Amino acid sequence: MTVSTTLLEGFWENVKLFGLTLVFALPIGLLVTFCSMSKIPPVRWLSKTFVWIIRGTPLMLQLFVVFYVPGIVFGTPMKTRLMSALVAFVINYSCYFSEIYRGGIESVSVGQHEAGQVLGMTKGQIFFKVVLMQVVKKIIPPMSNEIITLVKDTSLARVIAVSEIIMMADRFTARGLIWPLFYTGVFFLIFNGLLTILFSKLEKKLDYYKV
Repeated sequence: MTVSTTLLEGFWENVKLFGLTLVFALPIGLLVTFCSMSKIPPVRWLSKTFVWIIRGTPLMLQLFVVFYVPGIVFGTPMKTRLMSALVAFVINYSCYFSEIYRGGIESVSVGQHEAGQVLGMTKGQIFFKVVLMQVVKKIIPPMSNEIITLVKDTSLARVIAVSEIIMMADRFTARGLIWPLFYTGVFFLIFNGLLTILFSKLEKKLDYYKV
């Protein structure tokens, strides 16, 4: 197996972790946002405390906790190392996304809600037809930043021995080959470059909606 093939296989692990994290963290983050903005004090404070803990501790530590604690405490470890990494990443990024969502929702003026109520709209209709598009436009820049950070953070999965690209490159470095380690940077640069172009086009597409 060639070096390039090995690195591609490793990068596929990064891509899977990235994609699955987005699939689960984006909707869960919205749920966490609603809990943090809940009018029920215990729900609100529990959610805010959880977000505070996750945002205040390193992702690397969270990876170790998710990987080791279930097996030590409950005797049922995760089925795979990638699953452990995915759970840790989803928890972490759900909390970060929730704060972005919350900031976007709170930035919409009260007048927008009142206007919807005057028109006889329900709370659900106001959110989806009045608030949502404004929120989407406002959160695109910070959300794109977090998503690009997620691409790079997938390399942290190597601390629990997930065979991602940098771990694969490090094995070649141990044999005296240094170039595969720098070669990994090309993969990340291309991937992040494509994401940057995608988000840039999305921002331009939403420029028609001035707030």
